[in-house]
Amino acid sequence: MPSNVNKQRKHILLAYFSATGNTRKIAQVIHKKLKEHNISVTILDITSHSTREERLSLEQYDAVCFGFPIYSMRAPRICREWLRTLDGKGMRCSVFFTYGGFGKDPAHYFIKQLLEDQHFVLVSTAEFLGAHTFNYSGWSAVTNRPNDLDFQVAEDYAMKTVRRFLDHDAVELDDFEKPMYDASQLDQAEKYRFSLITKLPTRDANSCSMCGICQQLCPVHAMDMHTGIANNKCIACFRCIANCPDGVLHTNDISSSWDKKLAMHKMTEQTLEALESKLYF
Repeated sequence: MPSNVNKQRKHILLAYFSATGNTRKIAQVIHKKLKEHNISVTILDITSHSTREERLSLEQYDAVCFGFPIYSMRAPRICREWLRTLDGKGMRCSVFFTYGGFGKDPAHYFIKQLLEDQHFVLVSTAEFLGAHTFNYSGWSAVTNRPNDLDFQVAEDYAMKTVRRFLDHDAVELDDFEKPMYDASQLDQAEKYRFSLITKLPTRDANSCSMCGICQQLCPVHAMDMHTGIANNKCIACFRCIANCPDGVLHTNDISSSWDKKLAMHKMTEQTLEALESKLYF
């Protein structure tokens, strides 16, 4: 890494949302790589509702790196709402996404629009493969991702992005191609999750230890530990299922839709697995 990086020591905020752990894994790789090069990094996990409710001041930071999963072709609605509480005041930023192999392209276009509206300057984005959330309900989408190759791309992303943060002559990322779907159409697409997931996370066994983790961790306060049922605030992020130590939370089984999903996208499990993580500069 060029010696001028340490001469221009910066403080970077690394803020991410990660319900099932994919985005957190990439964030950890980025954090480790930057720390290896003596870059000051503060980690902010915004997955919990209480963290997103706290007022965030950006004055102490020189740049921000955001990490989000892709839900219905965009960053999750609750993450977009959180971003709208921030004012970048011309600060440089970057965004990395994790996704389960489908519908990732509009996310870059719309996040750039949103960040510009909030007065950020977007200098890079990235996308990383991660096991699909709906694998908890019966799909088999990129089940072993992110893997070591993805982590190598994440390290490359970290170093190239920090150079963009430090380069006085670096310009804003070029506009992404306008997607075929507008924002209102994607708003409707968000409902597709619930045409498949007709039974929200529900406790379906008597072996629950009543630890309360499901209720504690729910990003939108949808889970009730006493009834063991998520209410209609649920965003189908499945953080409760992923973190249940007793393994007693489940949705309806959607495995019968998996072959149809592959056919609709003209993909196979093998071609999905062959997808590569990608950087945009």
